[in-house]
Amino acid sequence: MFQHILVATDGSLLSEAAVDNAMSLARDAGAKVTAVTVTEPFQVIAADSKQLSDTKEAYDRHVKAEAARYVASAERKAKALGVQCRVVQVESEEPYKAIIDTAKASGCDLIAMASHGRRGVSALVLGSVTNKVLTHSSIPVLVYR
Repeated sequence: MFQHILVATDGSLLSEAAVDNAMSLARDAGAKVTAVTVTEPFQVIAADSKQLSDTKEAYDRHVKAEAARYVASAERKAKALGVQCRVVQVESEEPYKAIIDTAKASGCDLIAMASHGRRGVSALVLGSVTNKVLTHSSIPVLVYR
């Protein structure tokens, strides 16, 4: 079975449910977990309303604080289930690559994530992060709906 599961979270309700399920799977398999959240860097031209209204510094503070909450939530869930968990925050213009690269660098043998999250209009235009992870990962991917 799986020994090291990477679970990606973006704080959305569906993502939180995926974290819950992945933590239960890890507990049942005796696996450890790496929880990752990927933030996108500030862009001068952006579809994200936070980037349009904030300065770079305010945006960076805001997304780092949000990301810290997401992985802290995953860490609390792991602790409650007795699952060993490491948390990672990554900044990348291509979240799917950051997820795959983190899984490889961490020695994960499974990536778990929600079928979609909060990527808004950009997900419709560019394709979902989950779809890109499924397409490009050589590591098995478990998608929760």
